[in-house]
Amino acid sequence: MKAFQFVEWQKPGEFREVPTPEPGPGQVLVKVGGAGACHSDLHLMEMPAGARQFKLPFTLGHENAGWVEKLGAGTTGCAVGDPVIVYGPWGCGLCMNCRVGMENYCEKAGGPTPGGLAGYDGGMAPYLLVPSARFLVPLGTLSPREAAPLSDAALTSYHAIKRSRHLLGPGSTAVVIGAGGLGQMAIQLLRTLSAATTIIAVDTAADKLDIAKRMGADEGLVSGEKAVKRVQDVTRGQGAELVLDLVGVNPTLQMAAQMARVLGHLTIVGIGGGVLPVNFLSPPHECSVASPFWGSIPELMEVVSLAESGKIKMMVEHFPLDRAGQAYHLLHDGKISGRAVITPNG
Repeated sequence: MKAFQFVEWQKPGEFREVPTPEPGPGQVLVKVGGAGACHSDLHLMEMPAGARQFKLPFTLGHENAGWVEKLGAGTTGCAVGDPVIVYGPWGCGLCMNCRVGMENYCEKAGGPTPGGLAGYDGGMAPYLLVPSARFLVPLGTLSPREAAPLSDAALTSYHAIKRSRHLLGPGSTAVVIGAGGLGQMAIQLLRTLSAATTIIAVDTAADKLDIAKRMGADEGLVSGEKAVKRVQDVTRGQGAELVLDLVGVNPTLQMAAQMARVLGHLTIVGIGGGVLPVNFLSPPHECSVASPFWGSIPELMEVVSLAESGKIKMMVEHFPLDRAGQAYHLLHDGKISGRAVITPNG
């Protein structure tokens, strides 16, 4: 079968012929319906050789959904033909964090993860081998072609927001920096989880700010000093209870520190590689700074439930497998409105 693979550092992905995987004991072979193209893939491919200890090549795609194709010996919990979404952080399953479903924080460093985050084959191929049925969440009535980004874009945003939910009561303000795929999902989740919160989207692109307002943002601001002043004005000089930086470069982190409030949360989700300026006065006193990673298996189940009930919806643009390279090129140039989803099986 053909797969879109990361072959060489600082080079675009390539199509290569690879063997169709066969599930062993306890494993599941998934027929891929959709595999999301994520900015983290671009960051990975642009790194210099040796920056990460990954063995190349491997198939890209860590946001995956599809149908159960084949079960390995002794595998239970799903049946052939079931529509499923694949939980991405594959932990050891035995440590304390894994036992409560938080495999995103597995205590065994360097555990396997599909498609780019730890060097294991992902979903930009007709089939994806999943090591355990515990990583599969039923999709119910949702289409795998539409639902694939729920496994990262939605789950990551949901986990980041949920930890700050106690701050988001009436009169509160949340700022979402970056109104792309993650930002659009974060705005919907904020509106769903805390209807009373004032939501402000910040981005450099006017078209993305327009989409953000359609998704539920109360305001859309162009990044920069004027955006900082507007947030301070809206919050009567106090700053926002929650600032989500979904970009993570130096200018956005500096802006985030100026927008946050005393005792608030500044949450860094974007992996742009910037550095947050920290001193006695910045961020504000007792403002909690965190960099959450993905989310838990129970949280993915909650995200799927929200999507199935129509409370959140991902904007997706579909690309057949042979156009995966074009999808990443458009993503790099900021020309994907929501999430690019590769569809190896139509």
